[in-house]
Amino acid sequence: MHSIRMRRIAVLVGAAVFCLAAPAQSFADSGTAPKTAYCGTDEATGLAVSATGNVSCGAALQAATAYTKTWHGTAAEPVQVRRAGTTWQCRERPGDPNPYQACVDAHDHTRLVTLSS
Repeated sequence: MHSIRMRRIAVLVGAAVFCLAAPAQSFADSGTAPKTAYCGTDEATGLAVSATGNVSCGAALQAATAYTKTWHGTAAEPVQVRRAGTTWQCRERPGDPNPYQACVDAHDHTRLVTLSS
């Protein structure tokens, strides 16, 4: 009886280890999550500016400034700005609990600038 119980425990422990290890392996295969860096605040709005991907903080702050100069009254419509040698598609996004502003590189969607409160 003791032998059967030990086998069941070993099978359950093995299954748990397999299940927990599988997501980590598939995440590792897909690469690491893009790094997000806090870059400061937008001077016009006081919103926090963050950069994801290989966006420098200088470029993120430039894109944020260009966007906040033109976005007022156009929250639902996308706004296109060109700064730091890149065309950015910017718009308000739904958030939980508050919406936020985001600009994505028009040619590389892994490059993202986020403005949030």
